[in-house]
Amino acid sequence: MATKSQFINNEFTDGSSTDKYSVYNPATDDLVGAITLARAAEVDAAVTAARAAYETGPWSTFTGAQRGALMNKFADLLLLPENIAEITKAEVDAMGQPSTILSNVLIPSCASTWKYYAGWADKIEGQTFDQEDGFWRMTRYESIGVCAGIGPWNVTIMIMAWKMAPALAAGNTFVFKASEKSPYSVLVLARLFKEAGFPDGVVNILSGDGQTGALLASHMDIDKISFTGSGPSGRKVMEAASRSNMKKVTLELGGKSPSLVFADADIENALLGNSQGFLFNSGQVCAAASRLFVHSSIAETFISGLKAQFQGAQSIMGDPSAPTTMLGPLADTRQMESVLRFIESGKTSSGAKLVVGGERHTDKGAFVQPTIFLNPGKESSIYKDEIFGPVLTVLTFETEEEAIKLANDTAFGLSATIYTSSTSRALRVASKVKAGTVAINGAFLPDNNTPFGGYKQSGSGRELGKEGLMAYLQAKTIKINMGV
Repeated sequence: MATKSQFINNEFTDGSSTDKYSVYNPATDDLVGAITLARAAEVDAAVTAARAAYETGPWSTFTGAQRGALMNKFADLLLLPENIAEITKAEVDAMGQPSTILSNVLIPSCASTWKYYAGWADKIEGQTFDQEDGFWRMTRYESIGVCAGIGPWNVTIMIMAWKMAPALAAGNTFVFKASEKSPYSVLVLARLFKEAGFPDGVVNILSGDGQTGALLASHMDIDKISFTGSGPSGRKVMEAASRSNMKKVTLELGGKSPSLVFADADIENALLGNSQGFLFNSGQVCAAASRLFVHSSIAETFISGLKAQFQGAQSIMGDPSAPTTMLGPLADTRQMESVLRFIESGKTSSGAKLVVGGERHTDKGAFVQPTIFLNPGKESSIYKDEIFGPVLTVLTFETEEEAIKLANDTAFGLSATIYTSSTSRALRVASKVKAGTVAINGAFLPDNNTPFGGYKQSGSGRELGKEGLMAYLQAKTIKINMGV
């Protein structure tokens, strides 16, 4: 485990800050360690290093092929067994994420994102246009400058890849703030950046809390910031960016995503998607389909099957270091208490029927039983608000039009899922659902080559795909008078 909390200008340091944050294992309640929280001096040092690297350092002269080569080397280091083991232990200890999911899914996914954008690094192209009135026109796409990213605690290394990999491929330099709840895995990655040979100042990693994030969002020498987290925090980032130097902003702010199960759906497949798919990472996923709508003609059978799936899920919940564990605890005691408050409100004030779950899984650790509420009131908090835990609400519908109306009855618009055997219905409903991503006949999983982002209050801008790369580039138009 890293003994220093910050990685600035290719060196590990604690800086001058004396503010500390204690990290506890959410599965055992044991103290993992204490990190130093970055404050103004550390933020300024990281930004200064990134600016120097961008303007005058070796990075400023690297070709796209050279940038891509370093990114590929870093991705290869990620996949070495000893590094997978170290990253896995860091996330198991701090976040309680199951080791099997980390080593087989999240770390390989992180590496694949780095390799995907490494492939883009030497393929950034402009355009030329025919002469008109004696002028020849061209466009080119240039890097933005010093970029910053603020990551969430739930899948830290993956979100860091979504933000940092396209930025570096485009030629920018980067300052990334990890959540104070999950700092250790990204500090392992910091060592790998240095080992891969990235020049000084290109990658800077800060451990910090909301105060650190606010310093980044308001910094006058950061050209772009990308934030993943809650809606209220995202608003603060946008406001600070606007008040400071009008830096460019990308926001991914979570959701309350719908899942629509029509009468002609493959029931077993839909049950799998709405149980295992929804419960991935114990429901701590921004795109989790936490509002389930089932056609009334199959509702009784479907809900009975779903109840059995949720009950069975408790058998694969437990020690995140065990290879058979698929469901770990919530992030920490604070998150568990938040989810339990939602559950209590569901029991007492939502008008809903508790189908299954509704309690802590054990007295030790931040475990919560997978929970289903049937027919909550549409103004209730469990129906409207993002819970970020294993709590599912279920309503029934009669018609396709009603299903679409229910799906869109939310301030969010990150994702949606549709289960039906009719391709025409699937595409028709997908076009009418107000969400940035739509999965058909399976739980949604992001892909490197397609954009991810939300409608409405789920954010602005896109990550992943070519759109994710273009978010870190700016267009320049050049006109040449050919008559001179």
